[in-house]
Amino acid sequence: MRKVELYTGHLGSEITSRIERSSTIFILTSFIMKSGVRLLREALRQAADRDADIKICTGDYLYITQPDALEELIHIHPKIEVRMFRSGGESFHPKAYIFEDGDGGMLFVGSSNLSKSALRNGVEWNLGMQKETEIDTFEQAINEFMKLHNHEQTISVNTETLKLYRGNYDGYHQKHPNLVRNWTEAEEQNLMLPQGKSKTLPDKVADSSVSYGEIQPRFAQVGALEELEKTVEEGFDKSLIIMATGLGKTYLAAFFARRFRRVLFVAHREEILYQAQKSFRNVHPSKKTGIYNGKVKERDVDFLFASIYTLNQKRHLQQFSPNQFDLIVIDEFHHAAANSYRNVLSYFQPQFLLGITATPDRNDNRDIYALCNNRVAYRIDFLEAIQHQWLSPFHYYGVYDDTDYSQIRWLGTQYDEEQLTAVQLRDELFEKTLQAWREHKQTRTLVFCSSIRQARALSEFFNLNGHRTVALHSGPEALPRSQAIRQLRDGEMEAIFTVDLFNEGVDIPSVDTLLFVRPTESLTVFTQQVGRGLRLHDGKEYCVIIDLIGNYRNADVKMSLFQVQGDQAAAKRSVNKPIVPEGCMVDFELAAVNLLDEMARKRAPRREQLLDNYFTVKQDLGRRPAYVEVYQNGKLDQYGMYRQEFKSYVGFLHWAGELSEREQEAFKLYENWLLEVEGTTMTRSYKMVVLQAMLERGADKWFLPITPQEAAPYFHQYYVEKKYRRDKDFSSKNTKAMWEYNERKVSALIAEMPMSKLSGSSKGLVVFEDNMLRLGFDVLPEYREIVWEWTKEICEYRLQYYFFWR
Repeated sequence: MRKVELYTGHLGSEITSRIERSSTIFILTSFIMKSGVRLLREALRQAADRDADIKICTGDYLYITQPDALEELIHIHPKIEVRMFRSGGESFHPKAYIFEDGDGGMLFVGSSNLSKSALRNGVEWNLGMQKETEIDTFEQAINEFMKLHNHEQTISVNTETLKLYRGNYDGYHQKHPNLVRNWTEAEEQNLMLPQGKSKTLPDKVADSSVSYGEIQPRFAQVGALEELEKTVEEGFDKSLIIMATGLGKTYLAAFFARRFRRVLFVAHREEILYQAQKSFRNVHPSKKTGIYNGKVKERDVDFLFASIYTLNQKRHLQQFSPNQFDLIVIDEFHHAAANSYRNVLSYFQPQFLLGITATPDRNDNRDIYALCNNRVAYRIDFLEAIQHQWLSPFHYYGVYDDTDYSQIRWLGTQYDEEQLTAVQLRDELFEKTLQAWREHKQTRTLVFCSSIRQARALSEFFNLNGHRTVALHSGPEALPRSQAIRQLRDGEMEAIFTVDLFNEGVDIPSVDTLLFVRPTESLTVFTQQVGRGLRLHDGKEYCVIIDLIGNYRNADVKMSLFQVQGDQAAAKRSVNKPIVPEGCMVDFELAAVNLLDEMARKRAPRREQLLDNYFTVKQDLGRRPAYVEVYQNGKLDQYGMYRQEFKSYVGFLHWAGELSEREQEAFKLYENWLLEVEGTTMTRSYKMVVLQAMLERGADKWFLPITPQEAAPYFHQYYVEKKYRRDKDFSSKNTKAMWEYNERKVSALIAEMPMSKLSGSSKGLVVFEDNMLRLGFDVLPEYREIVWEWTKEICEYRLQYYFFWR
């Protein structure tokens, strides 16, 4: 064999052959499909039977790996170790197959993931090299594989982590139905270019044949328009379109308007009205258009662009008949829940009502979906659009802001402006902001501020430090907006400091940097502002987002904008581990990470904290953890919290839905016993040790009466076995008895202390009489093992806490 050989097809047969004769089998692949598992299943099973070292590592990036594939893989053989790299938003695309047998070995690196089409007949390129000809490279590959395999972000794939991944996978694909799932289905059907035969590639992510200047549907508009047409054909008269900023919602409405004679377009900003008028004119050059606002009243037109604030006035509304318009388009439809919009919507009776927005969710919980009869024809968020290459990728930098926002008065929906401004106008914060901006900025920046005073002050500070910036706002002395935008676009200015002027409707595609120096009080506003920098533009590879993160209200909530995983994952992973499309990056300063995690923990009620802690441990272990394991392996100092919140650990399991039907029955019957074991006072460890002596007899005998003499050997051995136990619980006068085992003395000690104390405090659940300790209740045969296991768990937990944790 040559030093390096190229494999352009049928790699699967070569890999299968290597699996059949190798003692070390390492597979690293960015995703795994069922077809690939089935292709290699029998060879892997036989290799595991002969005790080969098999390690398979894949990733969760964009949730392409199929849960069913993982399930089949982990059930091939228990000796096969399967792990998953939690990508945390970073692209994960490695493909490598490493085989070793004695002194020989083979390394394949290339494009083939673990799928049938990639290993059989797809167009794939892979390089193969033998260990003996490239031993240094081979060893480096082994080392790098093991680093990744054992990385802190890599978890074992087991029954529990698979459940979580499946939930995340389903949630992600429900939210992004067309992003990856169609491609993976095509992958499973071998829809590539096998053996030179042309087939159509699915999920084309860009339309290079359409330029920005051509007036026809492009990118997301194509699919949205198709769905709108279907909506009309199916007899619906209302619908909502949810499209990320920058995808052309206004042009979409203009294309849809082709089937209607008279159209009313309603918006709440003057800029939006005039921009929409221009867009509609480009699509409908023969139509007569007009503006209806506080200054202009152009009624006799085909397409009317009206201000909601003007149109909502009764005298203006009644200038029109209720059925005057065939189509009504409400821009930024998330505002439509306001009474002003409701008045307009209730007055007109169009053939069709179209709502368009990028941010459908409101802070006040008012339902805008109901205004469209809960009909959403099309939805695409900015993360999915970035994946399709319809919007620019972003590089997000979370910069720690040490401002103490907790001392600022909260007025229900926002901070007190005077107090907020006072803490923001600090030289040290200005320096921090300038330093972060200089470190990460590109060429053209929009800066989002809290107030006009802050915008002016920051702009002046930047100017004094040699930068060309301007504060643009609605107050006096502001530079004309068109002039400021032109100067930024032409590179004459580096940054515009603004206060809410660029949230909606105004875009500068060449903007490649966003700087947030204000607390984000609304996820909707933050989403809109992020959208200002994501429009595609020649020469713009990505948009930089610089975000000052302090302990202001809801600082952690806005991270959900990037957290596209399912609810279960969002509840169980750090807020600073989002999943983002390829080409994007999220990076936090350590102090910001700690702050966000702390805020997320404080936000969660105690019961939710306990639930999160429990499931974290359960996923790590791959099974339901014992009581002591939750404390040992969890991240929460939860001693006593399960008892405080649920009266017992088993009570928590019952609340969390973690008990089987039989266990639920046992819990209801024996809850008082569990409460007694978990809640009985422990000034010494003796009570739990005596209970352990009973439990040592096994599930079929643990509940039977026991004498002090019968318990003495176990009791003695327990303390002699570990010196720290004896030293902690025995005084000098009885230490000798414990060391030299005197049955009479040890038995007397047991009778005097734990047995009598257990009986006295248990309200009849434990009885000590006639030198015999017994339970004061019967344990039915069908529940004996269950209650035995639970009692053991509680005893172990309480002893561990007594000796090590308290």
